[in-house]
Amino acid sequence: MRRVRGIAASPGIAIGTAFVCTEEKPAIPRYDIRPQDIDHEFNRFQSAIRRASEELETLKRRVRESGTGADESLLESQLLMVNDPQFAAQVEKGLKKELKNIEWVVVLVIEEMTNHLQSSSDDTFRDRSFDFHDISRRIIGHLLNKTHPSFDDLSDHSIVVAHNLMPSDAISLAHGKARGIITEVGGKTSHTAIIARSLEIPAVLGCSHIIWNVDQGDEIIVDGHGGTVIINPDRFIRERYEKKKSRWDLHEKKLHDLTSLPAQTLDGRRVQLEANIEVPEEVDSVLAHGADGIGLYRSEFLYIKPHTYPSEDVQYEAYRAVLQGMGERRVIIRTLDLGGDKIIPGFKDMMEDNPILGWRAVRFCMAHPDVFKVQIRALLRASVHGCLEIMFPMISGAEELERILALVEEAKEELRRRGSPFRADIPLGIMIEVPSAALVSDVLARKVDFFSIGTNDLIQYMIAVDRGNERIAYLYEPMHLAVLRIIKMVVENAHRCGIPVGMCGEMAADPKLTAVLVGLELDSLSMSSASIPEIKGIIRSLKIREARRIARHVMGVTSVAEANAFLKRWVEERVAFFAEKD
Repeated sequence: MRRVRGIAASPGIAIGTAFVCTEEKPAIPRYDIRPQDIDHEFNRFQSAIRRASEELETLKRRVRESGTGADESLLESQLLMVNDPQFAAQVEKGLKKELKNIEWVVVLVIEEMTNHLQSSSDDTFRDRSFDFHDISRRIIGHLLNKTHPSFDDLSDHSIVVAHNLMPSDAISLAHGKARGIITEVGGKTSHTAIIARSLEIPAVLGCSHIIWNVDQGDEIIVDGHGGTVIINPDRFIRERYEKKKSRWDLHEKKLHDLTSLPAQTLDGRRVQLEANIEVPEEVDSVLAHGADGIGLYRSEFLYIKPHTYPSEDVQYEAYRAVLQGMGERRVIIRTLDLGGDKIIPGFKDMMEDNPILGWRAVRFCMAHPDVFKVQIRALLRASVHGCLEIMFPMISGAEELERILALVEEAKEELRRRGSPFRADIPLGIMIEVPSAALVSDVLARKVDFFSIGTNDLIQYMIAVDRGNERIAYLYEPMHLAVLRIIKMVVENAHRCGIPVGMCGEMAADPKLTAVLVGLELDSLSMSSASIPEIKGIIRSLKIREARRIARHVMGVTSVAEANAFLKRWVEERVAFFAEKD
């Protein structure tokens, strides 16, 4: 028996046999071509593009027919990338410049695109680079007449073990045979994690060298709660995990029964539970998990297409789809958070030495008012289709906010001159993720309609710790007393001015922190759709005075370890499943 630790990426317990994927990376030929060969090489590229598109269309159809609820948007995104005229233009330009064979040129073009995304300190942006790797693999495979492994041979009790799963690989698991997923790389925001959660497949990622420790057909236990993988367990361990799986299945059924119920404490305090999304196709999952609305739509993922910005009409259609899908529920769309650590492939002027403190979000928007107002006009036009609220990221003070609000007014006036309808009274809010904004939140609260605390950035700025730096990751601590104090101050300042305040960072989805956040009087919490039932169940087991008492207690201790230990004990007592040990 061997135990391996990784990252808990998708909850659940799976017991099955290993299906080990050992795809070899093909050698890419490199040779000179003559100028008169360029047309022939480019024709080969176009043929590979057509075959890759047909494969993606087939996979998309299979996913739809599977009825598993898997998200087709990732495949649609790849189809758009594969058939992007600018991608083809870059390849043709590369052929003429390099005078090398088409396989080599495709690799060079894809590498340029992915390097910009990989340089981001934002996990989600880095994970998006796998789309480009996936596309490259598919196109190169057709150019070299090599096929990549199929999951059609999976048995009904397979645990997929791989170095990494490309997005289309992970989606192809939608036929429902895989019981669990283990990879050597990846994290909670990777495509594999997102798809595993949407398919409700337990997954543990980031298990270094797991392929070398597992043989085809080995018995495997995947614990997606604790991030544990057990290879060839003994009878005692297997029986223990079978019981734990039964308890989890029962726990999941109880949570499912809460879908239509409000997130309300035992004594009537209502907390809005909303979802964070990236693409319109996630709306079905949002509704299926009983969300009250969308608390964060990260619009910058419309901008990842290389070398260009999305048009007003493209953005309008995306926003309209989400608003119509959500009906009367609130949808908060965050304006683009580009620049700094979120780089559009091909835009080299965005690269910076210190991106975390750099030219990003509203700072980028103020430098490019034409780009910003295109988005604002698209949002305003879409507002007639639902309950839209607009949120601005990275506001650092009143002057910055006033400049942004002035640009919004300019966009409104442009639409009036056009005769385009829009809602004039759309609520406007800001993210509180910069300490300076938190400290002047009493001033900012008089200028906007709501706050949303972005704890992912706020914590790293408060504690001066780069959350992407593994050497100091241990310092990134949500329960740091300074973090709790600044959250409390922001909530109090907002409420004194009569505006609501929510939270859309990772803190909001942590079950052991739920009582603290309710006790600090946050009005809404926004998280991944799959996290909502768990948090709702905890809120419905609480009384507001108990939550306030817990918040006061953890803010009264100076030791982070003591606060975390107290909350761990509390959630284990409240939710029986969390009391189970590995």
